[in-house]
Amino acid sequence: MRSAPASSLPDAIRIETERTVVRLGRETDAPALLEHLVQNRAYHAPWEPRVREDFYTLDVQRRALALRLCEFAEGRSACLLVFDREHDVPVIGRVNFTQIVRGAFHGCVLGYAIDRNHEGRGYMTEALRGALEWAFAELRLHRIAANYRPENQRSERVLEKLGFVREGYARSYLYVDGRWSDHVLTALTNPHPERVRVER
Repeated sequence: MRSAPASSLPDAIRIETERTVVRLGRETDAPALLEHLVQNRAYHAPWEPRVREDFYTLDVQRRALALRLCEFAEGRSACLLVFDREHDVPVIGRVNFTQIVRGAFHGCVLGYAIDRNHEGRGYMTEALRGALEWAFAELRLHRIAANYRPENQRSERVLEKLGFVREGYARSYLYVDGRWSDHVLTALTNPHPERVRVER
């Protein structure tokens, strides 16, 4: 991916599915993103690292969105927001392609979260399917890893539907919700390997 000024990037990605729109967040999305985070704070707590209290402020979310645009411009991540296309709900989820590494690896780590009122209705699977197709085609990644806590059966089902393959089990893998937690390791490789160009 070529580097571009962060200010020119907010409209660089728009992935449309039947019920969702997935795109880069803009600084003007900060109020809607903050509302999503606050409303889902307790619900997402078992699956996400703990954050400082000021994380749930408008200023921090504005700065976070600006930082994500810079990281996208530099080819280091692609952090996307999910919107409900039909009902115009401000933010219903997040899809993050982080730790993008090129060279012989050409891969990244996938993270995602859905609003509690949209869970169990296929929105996350739908948004992820569109985002993964985009990541393989446009970012030209070879491999996308996704890891989940073994008790998170919803994530397990979502990843299975998307074709992720279980590759292992990591003990005390991440510090999540105040303790070191085991994780199941899965990955998905690009179904079109001819799109991946490894520079020598």
